[in-house]
Amino acid sequence: MRVEQPIRKLVPPVPQRRNDVEEPTVIIVDDDAAVREALSELTLSAGFQPVSFASTQEVLDSDILDRPGCLILDVRMPGASGLHLQHHLARSGNLKPIIFLTGHGDIPMTVQAMKAGAVDFLTKPVRDQTLLDAVIAGIELDAARRAEAIVVKRNLERLETLTHREREILREVARGRLNKQIAFDLGISEVTVKLHRANVMRKMEAGSIGELIRAWETLPLAMREASPPGF
Repeated sequence: MRVEQPIRKLVPPVPQRRNDVEEPTVIIVDDDAAVREALSELTLSAGFQPVSFASTQEVLDSDILDRPGCLILDVRMPGASGLHLQHHLARSGNLKPIIFLTGHGDIPMTVQAMKAGAVDFLTKPVRDQTLLDAVIAGIELDAARRAEAIVVKRNLERLETLTHREREILREVARGRLNKQIAFDLGISEVTVKLHRANVMRKMEAGSIGELIRAWETLPLAMREASPPGF
């Protein structure tokens, strides 16, 4: 495989990161040692930390997949293929962004990979800048997903502080129901609904009904559709 020299002037500058934020890792998986070395040098020149593996099994045997970053993944390798690794990660709930880089791609394979969520499907040889653009897109996607996961975790923790009645009120408010409608449905006074709603706002740390509804919508769909405990 031929990997062109980096077109440095076209590579976007890597944002400065705080010391307490883990650096993104570009995980390179290819059975060709020369390819691994070339890709490692390229990603390193762009300011990213590369880690390479010769097979998908080596990746699975490591703890690398929990780190921030993305994958550059060959399709056809001894043992499990890159597509198999993509499917394995999807089944396990790991949405690590994947960039496929192969010398043996075809249209059905490309469609399959992209439908399964790949960032890009590139063929060897590839222009340095094309690959680096895909890497940057993958890292940005991973960062966005991780930020979203933090918000979901925080809102789930806040939800746990609500009483059964407060969860009922939250659900009805999120449905757009008025206080008097909620009071009628639950068989309580409108004043009681207002008190519970104020508690929900405080515990969920929402400054407005709009913020409260947005927090509710970050929760998993199954949880939003399920009845509150004890309902």
